[in-house]
Amino acid sequence: MSGGALSWRVWPHALWSVGERLEPRFGRLGREYGQIIFDKQFLERDPTLEWVTPGHPLFEAVRDDVGVKTGEDIQRGAVFYDIHRSAPARLDVFSGAVRDGRGNVVHRRIFVVEAEQDGQLEIRQATLFLDLAAGEGGHAFPDDAALPGDAQVKQVLIEQALEPLLDEVADTRRQETDTVRRHLEISLNALINRENLKYADLHARVEAGEINLRPALKRSEERLEELNHRLETRLADLEKERHCTIADIQHHGRAWVLPHPERKSPGIAPMVRDDEIERRAVEAVIAYENAHGWVVESVEKDNRGFDLISRRPHPEDPATAIEVRFIEVKGRAAIGEIALTSNECKTAERLKKDYWLYAVFNCAADPKVHLVQDPARLGWEPVVKVEHYHVGADQILAAESKSSQDSTTR
Repeated sequence: MSGGALSWRVWPHALWSVGERLEPRFGRLGREYGQIIFDKQFLERDPTLEWVTPGHPLFEAVRDDVGVKTGEDIQRGAVFYDIHRSAPARLDVFSGAVRDGRGNVVHRRIFVVEAEQDGQLEIRQATLFLDLAAGEGGHAFPDDAALPGDAQVKQVLIEQALEPLLDEVADTRRQETDTVRRHLEISLNALINRENLKYADLHARVEAGEINLRPALKRSEERLEELNHRLETRLADLEKERHCTIADIQHHGRAWVLPHPERKSPGIAPMVRDDEIERRAVEAVIAYENAHGWVVESVEKDNRGFDLISRRPHPEDPATAIEVRFIEVKGRAAIGEIALTSNECKTAERLKKDYWLYAVFNCAADPKVHLVQDPARLGWEPVVKVEHYHVGADQILAAESKSSQDSTTR
């Protein structure tokens, strides 16, 4: 490994057969890779590096191989801990696809169906696992006899996740095919019209006695037939591509997430979320953003590594944003340390200056919003047991001062 890049040799017994099977979809798997990276930022320093990302033959071969090798373990189930939970919950992991009328996979996505102890079912994003800590061995799975059965879980998956996904994908696909159809008809009809004029001219000349042009007339006739066939075939294909259906629903495994056994210990208890305090904090942040003319969208349920997306509208075109902030909100009853999950930290590192931490202190009385741009630069200390990172309130307040100096829009 050098400067963040890896050298990789693909050993035959591990991945060659997988690569050959996936080659029609993702291209040929190389036998050796000189310098590969997984983080795009390294390309800025050395554009000769090979960026391995979803869709790359090596990435897909490794992902497929890992899925096969871990499939049985995943099916047997797993246990995770969550410091924010006070009761167990069951997590069922599914994948589903949307196919068009030609059988092509247009979109594929992973979903999690969470079953609470009261029987409530909720669709969650797979990123929720990034916020959990691996449980220790020896746990007996909770009794789920009273929880919804497989058929009900799948029905909720279809109604609340896959059907909305189908609507979204189908709408996009209709727009795409309509655009392709317009361009196709314009271009091919122009060629057909040009060939028709050529054919008419040749036909008139042959009728006038220029019999030596009969081969050219025949070629023009064949060309017209070929162009019309191309137009009809492609239009028929586009019509099939417009129609999408749900397909390939697979259940990949089941896990239980339990309250962390140390969630009440002195070192961890301050990190445990207080839902009422967090609600007040989010309300304070939304009010703060609206007061400054920004439009806020909540994505709290999506486990995206932040809670809100705040956009500053263009003064002459409100539908267009001239600046966007991805905001993680943390509320505290008084003034105290702030903790981020592993997912939130990684997202902050990825988004850099577009990522903002809004720490809201004194939520129990008079909430005060403190803004920190690019919080990944702070000295977060890992708490390995709970997959969290924390900093003291003094660091937040100091960082807020610098963020205020750097920002020119507030």
